[in-house]
Amino acid sequence: MSGSVVILGIYVTDLAFRAQRMPLLGETVTGSAFAMGPGGKGSNQAVAAARAGADVIFCTRIGNDAFGKIAQATWAAEGITSRATVIDEAATGAAHIYVDENTGGNAIIVASGAAGTLGPQDVDAIEADIARAAVFVTQLEQPIPAARRGLELARQHGVTTVFNPAPALPLSDDIYPLCDYITPNETEAAALTGIAVSSVDDARRAAAILLSKGARAAIITLGEAGALLHTTSESVLVPAFDCGHVVETAGAGDGFTGGFASALARGDSPIDAVRFGCALASISVTRSGTAPSMPRLEEINALLAERSVVQ
Repeated sequence: MSGSVVILGIYVTDLAFRAQRMPLLGETVTGSAFAMGPGGKGSNQAVAAARAGADVIFCTRIGNDAFGKIAQATWAAEGITSRATVIDEAATGAAHIYVDENTGGNAIIVASGAAGTLGPQDVDAIEADIARAAVFVTQLEQPIPAARRGLELARQHGVTTVFNPAPALPLSDDIYPLCDYITPNETEAAALTGIAVSSVDDARRAAAILLSKGARAAIITLGEAGALLHTTSESVLVPAFDCGHVVETAGAGDGFTGGFASALARGDSPIDAVRFGCALASISVTRSGTAPSMPRLEEINALLAERSVVQ
């Protein structure tokens, strides 16, 4: 499938609670809203990429249960080709998401469930899909051996690799040379490099370390400041877009990665693909939910045409 985006990752059902603050241990607080919907970094990125116009294939594992049926219905509705293995031995994963109703900030607990049993054999089963893809994307919510195998196969077949090292986990240095693009946020970049990222200059220092480990390019997402594209030949901060009141930031990083991958797959330059990803993420934070917040291609293109960039 020429031009496709293959994504390996997890699906979980998001259980989102909005409240004024997090409860302390032993304390109960009153929430203002609750919502249930599709989530998981890999699945969110698949939805973002599909809505942004890419042909998407998504590989994961789900349980034979109600949450697994939500997953399958979500992918069917979005036109995503599923390579999901249904297993009886584990339940489909779930995520508890606390959303600060004042700021839109979030805190998340993820239980990967069935997707936590993904292994290299699942990746080997989709080698033909990877070989035909333009871009391969993976993260770290599923076991590292599965992510590594996906990156290895993509590299063997000359497919562009995008590695989103989230959540941040200790990594052996031999994974970095498999990455055409590595896309951590500030916290993940700090965990991987030891550089506390509180400024663009900090992000550049952290990105340089990631390149020294073997990644061909580093993109450090910086929230409302935008995203830094750092390579051996350029280091460019792409600002975020002002799209109005921030409702919820959960899923913004997934939106960026999915949008970036979709733009690369259709042949955009790296800097244009970063700009496209920033536009997608900037729209998504003005809406509730993770996957449900992802905008469509026409909305992203309209924002890019307006050029209403926060300076």
